[in-house]
Amino acid sequence: MRLGCGDDAALWQPRPGYQTVLTSDWFLEGSHFLREKHPADSVGWKCLARAVSDIAAMGGIPRCFLLNLAIPASHTGRWLDEFLGGLRRAAKFLRCSMAGGDTTRNHQILINVTVVGEVKQGKAVLRSGARPGDLLFVSGNLGEAELGLQEFRRRGKHAPKAMSPALRKHLYPKPQIQLGQWLAENQFASAMMDLSDGLSTDLGRLCEASGVGAVVEECAVPLARGMAGQEAIGCGLHGGDDYELLFTVHPKQAQRLPRQYQGLRLTPIGEITRGRQILLRIDDASVVPLKPSGWDPFRK
Repeated sequence: MRLGCGDDAALWQPRPGYQTVLTSDWFLEGSHFLREKHPADSVGWKCLARAVSDIAAMGGIPRCFLLNLAIPASHTGRWLDEFLGGLRRAAKFLRCSMAGGDTTRNHQILINVTVVGEVKQGKAVLRSGARPGDLLFVSGNLGEAELGLQEFRRRGKHAPKAMSPALRKHLYPKPQIQLGQWLAENQFASAMMDLSDGLSTDLGRLCEASGVGAVVEECAVPLARGMAGQEAIGCGLHGGDDYELLFTVHPKQAQRLPRQYQGLRLTPIGEITRGRQILLRIDDASVVPLKPSGWDPFRK
């Protein structure tokens, strides 16, 4: 960063041999959080973490961000202080400094975060690189954030001091930055994206970008601890907000890929196919269409 907050604009100079990565993300009251229920520091943390996850999904490194914030006058005191506290902690943890932005008044809380990152020249991993025969992998456990949301709804506004992993993942998600860089630099991933809207929805986007289809093995999907049965499978397939990585690997590369990275599970869950269909193979070996049933802001 050459010049940060305090002037009309920020100045940022990428290093030679690197490409700039840009992403922008909305975080809206009523759609992504509830003003009177979610802790303000969680809102501050999560609005940055979810935007940074897009940088991680390309194998990039976040460098700085711009924050555009609209809030009611009633929330310029304690709520704002706690929000900024959570945002500062996230920025420090993610090593992504605030370069500026804008603040205004509105009856609803509206948050927009733009993140600037970088990736080594020629190392960015796109959604469009999957090929038939590639194996499909996910990091971590799926459905954990959805389980945390359900727990949060039962508990109400004040989160306990000793939070469960699922509740912490819902309130304070951690994007997989180091994993994304490692997959990109070692050329393991042929295509990659983050899981923000649920596996069933995001897999369709990756396949559409690559012009391929996929078969997912239901029994292979790694589920959150403490979850079982069809409800658990539904959360794993369709639950959003996990911010894990979904990536494809050529079969020869898959032989070299460890099944853990720094203690995080890397699980093969299926295969990329030539057809355009997204299919789910269930326990009795029958195959059914995997309908995109994750988060969709335009779904009625």
